[in-house]
Amino acid sequence: MIWAIVAGIAGFFLGSVPTAYIVGRLHGVDIRKHGSGNVGMTNAWRVLGWKAGVFVGIVDIAKGYLASAWLSKLAVLGGLGPVYAGILCGTAAILGHVFTPWLGFRGGKGVATAAGVLLGLMPLPVGICVAAFAVAFLSARTVSVGSLSAAAALPVSVFLLDRFTGFTFAPPLLWLSVALALFIFWTHRANIKRLLRGEELSFKRRRGA
Repeated sequence: MIWAIVAGIAGFFLGSVPTAYIVGRLHGVDIRKHGSGNVGMTNAWRVLGWKAGVFVGIVDIAKGYLASAWLSKLAVLGGLGPVYAGILCGTAAILGHVFTPWLGFRGGKGVATAAGVLLGLMPLPVGICVAAFAVAFLSARTVSVGSLSAAAALPVSVFLLDRFTGFTFAPPLLWLSVALALFIFWTHRANIKRLLRGEELSFKRRRGA
């Protein structure tokens, strides 16, 4: 069991690396004081440009993937089954990203890191969620709408794939998908309020573009 505890702690600190903040500092910017103030890919893109945003997104996804797909092997040594080990380490990484101790326990929204975790555990639903994100974002030009749409699509896609196709997901993965969807909605609670007021930041198409 000690190895499972070690793996969980390692997953948390892996997820806690504040990628957007570090990249911002390398550009001479405290990203928390610009744009939405969020320490994540979207605000990095908005404040630092698309190259920085893509880099932050890739690293944040990698944090989740490494936790659920690789650190989980350490938890298996501690006696956990592979599915539970992946859930433990992946969840720890997401919590580390959202509540990073290096920035006063205020981090990102957890979407990219959660996507990485799911890539390590059940990649097919991730593809469906990406499609849901793309459709919603292109329609609303607002990242939060895309993120919330992807979160809502996650448990639905897992359930439908498990029930009506040849793909089988262990029950804990279905419950994980529900928990992650609710968690993403919770981390976006301020965005939801701004959306309802019509004040949410968006990526508007430039005229003539």
